[in-house]
Amino acid sequence: MTPPQEASPSSTPQDPTAIDQPDTEGEDLSPPGDPASVTSHMGDEPDHGEDSYQGHGRLQDQVAVITGGDSGIGRAVALTFAREGADVVIAYLEGEDEDGQETARLVEEAGRKAVLVPTDLTEETACRALIDKAADEFGRIDILVNNAAYQMAQPGGLADITTEQLDRVFKTNLYAMFWLTKMALPHMGPGSSVINTSSVQASSPSPELMDYAATKAGIVNFTRGLAASVAEKGIRVNSVAPGPIWTPLIPATMDEDKIATFGEDTPLGRAGQPVEVATAFVFLASDESRYITGEVIGVTGGKPVSV
Repeated sequence: MTPPQEASPSSTPQDPTAIDQPDTEGEDLSPPGDPASVTSHMGDEPDHGEDSYQGHGRLQDQVAVITGGDSGIGRAVALTFAREGADVVIAYLEGEDEDGQETARLVEEAGRKAVLVPTDLTEETACRALIDKAADEFGRIDILVNNAAYQMAQPGGLADITTEQLDRVFKTNLYAMFWLTKMALPHMGPGSSVINTSSVQASSPSPELMDYAATKAGIVNFTRGLAASVAEKGIRVNSVAPGPIWTPLIPATMDEDKIATFGEDTPLGRAGQPVEVATAFVFLASDESRYITGEVIGVTGGKPVSV
């Protein structure tokens, strides 16, 4: 296998305000799960760290399961984990195979094994099949990243949220996290970690994302409760709370006006890129954070996270 990339001898800090706002004008994707709702159909594709992220062996020979691992934050986490030396099981929504295959290519290009699992995590049986697949392939799970999420902005707020949408949001964002974590824990040992993707929406909910925001607050609560219950086993549980991050989910689920100004209201004046979030996952998965559990790390461009 290819060894982890070496860091350059020296580097110059990068001004975060010098990074351009994504060109969001005219972006419009099909809803999640449609074969057209993939990264390559975006006019301005996100940065997952393809040309910038260098690994340092922090996760050498570990096994990670990442849900929603085909695109956006999930792809960036898969790429950075692989470059840190981990093998990766990538779960993604059926129909988005193009993105899944590209993420697998990036993992394998880093010299690590990628296992693709197209699935629908709103079904408990599918969650069981995913964990069984990971355990059968590798014999253990060192890192579980509960990152898969569904949202659909409704400008009319609560009045426009159907029961069908509510079920899908809660089952994808909360039910799957409960099921997967419960099933994965028997395959995890001391030093393992669970990392859940929350959101700035957990503490600063947008009216058009009311159902999604409620699940993200629930993820924070789950993270802290689970951290307390498994600490004696040496398993850490933490969460990353992104702010506005440029991923295919944005043009696939938001209206034109919201897309056009996405991220511009942050103190840094722009949306973040997936690679800028993935580094927090690397930190929480590594031994560098061995005394951190039950915490929420905000990656928001300056928006406050007070959960």
